[in-house]
Amino acid sequence: MKTVNDFNFKDKKALVRVDFNVPQSADLKVTDNTRIQAVKPTIDKILNDGGSVILMTHLGRPKGKVTEEFSLKNIVGEIETVLGRTVKFCADCIGHEATEMTSDLQPGEILLLENLRFYNEEEKGDKEFAEKLAKYADAYVNDAFGTAHRAHASTAIIAEYFPETKFFGLLMAKELEAVEKVLGNGEKPVTAILGGSKVSTKITIIENILPAIDNLIIGGGMSFTFIRALGGHIGNSLLEEDKLTLALEILEKAKAKNVKVFLPTDAVIADEFSNDADRREVDIYDIPEGWMGMDAGSKSRVLFHDVIMNSRTILWNGPIGVFEMPNFAAGTIALGDSIAESTELGAFSLVGGGDSVAFVKQFGYDDKVSYVSTGGGAMLESLEGKELPGVKAINS
Repeated sequence: MKTVNDFNFKDKKALVRVDFNVPQSADLKVTDNTRIQAVKPTIDKILNDGGSVILMTHLGRPKGKVTEEFSLKNIVGEIETVLGRTVKFCADCIGHEATEMTSDLQPGEILLLENLRFYNEEEKGDKEFAEKLAKYADAYVNDAFGTAHRAHASTAIIAEYFPETKFFGLLMAKELEAVEKVLGNGEKPVTAILGGSKVSTKITIIENILPAIDNLIIGGGMSFTFIRALGGHIGNSLLEEDKLTLALEILEKAKAKNVKVFLPTDAVIADEFSNDADRREVDIYDIPEGWMGMDAGSKSRVLFHDVIMNSRTILWNGPIGVFEMPNFAAGTIALGDSIAESTELGAFSLVGGGDSVAFVKQFGYDDKVSYVSTGGGAMLESLEGKELPGVKAINS
């Protein structure tokens, strides 16, 4: 893997694709700067070598239109705070001003180009657009794992113009190594925990990871499709009626590969989808009509804890309850506690995918697991075994 550590950037201009698609408040202030913090080591490496950095990113979905709401000028202050350095801003990403500002950039300086998605050519993977960007620099660095699954101009096409000087940033390298640590060379036993609402969104992940894992914990809304397929009564719980046969096929495939599958044995149920609903704990195979499963029950939590504590490598994707409602968050919190405890004892734990990442941040587990992925879609496609365009572009 060719990273920025393999090159000396002294007196070189590096065009660095980052993912600064950060959440903002109503007054356009950055509310979570995790993605900015994540690329600081890459930027520091280039600047400390004596190079200069030209940052490019997208923000939101402006769909080719210039809008105040999605202008990167709104996040310059936050970038400066995180990096501890002055950041120049160009009000366009191509054109005369961009050409002039990139040309004048001196070693040790940082320039942020305006939102790439103000041009439709970015998402279309337009070669001419990519070539215009490429002319600014001596080297190209992709440190935007969150967009690595997109074949956009700045993530995949542009690398063609840097045959000898294209590199992974340090964040990208860490993300790819984390996936490889789970799927390629994870210390056994390897346990995957898949939660969330639908089996259909996790089929390809399950099929791809089965050869690499020893245990599969299935929780959350998707577990009820499995319970129903096995003959259980699930009341009004979430169900994908057309995936019942598929659920049984997944269980058979797991058995054929000697993967132990663990489903919840009990559930916290409610009489409506509300934090204030009446609730009780019952056997998951015997949920009454009019009631729905909202969280893993106490016996399930103990079962999952024992599996996790006997694991050396852990992948977690998706919550096992409706954690957004405090009365139904206990199961996912217990799961987080188990993973944190196992990690403290030496296990490697990778958290990937939107909802589980949101959970670990909200409940303060991000420092208690080995690695939290910054790229939702890219992480999921990596787990599905797909070659990401942004990764292929650097490797080829």
